[in-house]
Amino acid sequence: MTELGNRLRFYKCTDGIYRREGLLMARRKGLSFYQKKKKLNVVIIREIMSWIFWIFASMLVAVVTMFCVGMRTSVIGSSMEPGLYNGQKIFLNRIVYGVSSPKEGDVVVFLPNGNEKSHYYVKRVVGVPGDTLYIKNGILYVNGETVEAYFNDRIAEPGILADEVTLGEDEYFVIGDNCNNSEDSRSANIGTVKKEYIIGKAWFKMASGDSDIGFVE
Repeated sequence: MTELGNRLRFYKCTDGIYRREGLLMARRKGLSFYQKKKKLNVVIIREIMSWIFWIFASMLVAVVTMFCVGMRTSVIGSSMEPGLYNGQKIFLNRIVYGVSSPKEGDVVVFLPNGNEKSHYYVKRVVGVPGDTLYIKNGILYVNGETVEAYFNDRIAEPGILADEVTLGEDEYFVIGDNCNNSEDSRSANIGTVKKEYIIGKAWFKMASGDSDIGFVE
C-alpha cells in the first residue's frame, strides 16, 4: 500500500506539473497572440493616419495652387486683340505681385479705381512708377523712348497723354493692345492704376477664335 500510495502521489504530482506547464504555455500563446494583434493594430492605425495626412496635404496644395495661379476670368471686349479675344478664358497669377511689382509689358487684371462692382479689366502695363509718358503723332513715348511693339495701330486718341504725365510712387499706366478700341488709363474715368487694385498677372490663356492655348505674351 505504501508503494502504491507513493506511485499515486507521484502520478498526481506529475499530472499537476503537466497541467501547470500546459496552463503556462496557453497563457504564453495567448499573450503572444495579443501582442501580435496589438502590433498589427498599431501598424494599421499608422497606415490610416499616413493616408489621412497625405490626402489633407494634397488638398491643401491644390487649394493654395488654385488661389495663387488658378484663378480664372474672361476677357471682356476686344481691347486686347489680336492676343486675347472677347470671352476668352485666362488664368491669373495672384501671388507674383505680392513679392514683386508689375513690369512694363505685363498683362494685368484689375478693378478700375478699385470698384468691386465693376467687371475685371485686362490691359497691358506700359508705364511704371517714376516713368514719364506722352503720346505724339499716334506714338507712345515712355521716358523719351518710343513704344510701338504692343499696339496693332497708331494711337488715334491720346487722352490724358496729350500732355506729359509722370507716374507717382504707386501708379501704373495701362493700355489695351487694340489701342483704338480700348478704355484704359488714357481715359480720365480710368486713369492710372494703383497696385492694390491689380488682382493679378494674366499668365495663361485657353484657346479662343484665332488665339491658341498657351502663355499670355
